[in-house]
Amino acid sequence: MIKNIIFDFDGVILDSVPVKTEAFRKLFKEFSKDEVNELIKYHLINGGKSRFLKIKYFFNEVLNKKINDEKISLYAHRYSELTKEELSKEKYLISDTLSFIRENHQKYNMHVASGAEEKDLKYICHNLNLNQYFLSINGSPKVKSDIVKELLNFNTYKKNETILIGDSINDFETADGNGIEFYGYNNKLLKLHHKYITNYTEFTA
Repeated sequence: MIKNIIFDFDGVILDSVPVKTEAFRKLFKEFSKDEVNELIKYHLINGGKSRFLKIKYFFNEVLNKKINDEKISLYAHRYSELTKEELSKEKYLISDTLSFIRENHQKYNMHVASGAEEKDLKYICHNLNLNQYFLSINGSPKVKSDIVKELLNFNTYKKNETILIGDSINDFETADGNGIEFYGYNNKLLKLHHKYITNYTEFTA
């Protein structure tokens, strides 16, 4: 029986991917279009990874340049300025997930574990009145797998009573690495190998 649900945020609760994709284009507008497209490709495949890791990847792997933590933080802050106000608008909420959360938050222990920067994440959740539904809201720069591990340990949750709902292969790897069940959502590529939520009315615990 499922008692604890850990939600990814982007692409599961909030339809934020187009906004965040455009933000990366604006953030790195001084670089070539081909270089930025390589980052966008990585960004879209690795939805569960943080902006900090994506910025580092862009410099290390695409540009073949070194970048220090201070400069990564500077870019991450600019990225925040490009996204957090826009993503605080209700129009980006995914209604199917939101309805499920509203109707079931007293039935399950609900948490958010996201690759999004934690301060921005909490800012957006506060503005959208989502805080009331979750026992905790957690984000980067802490790695998602570590967030989930800490959630399990701190709350003494049984692994066979806990699931993670996510929209990326990184979310699956996080769940698998922590020994909990994974449910794919909003990404048809995940249908092939994992449990999948097409509509929450079909969700059975």
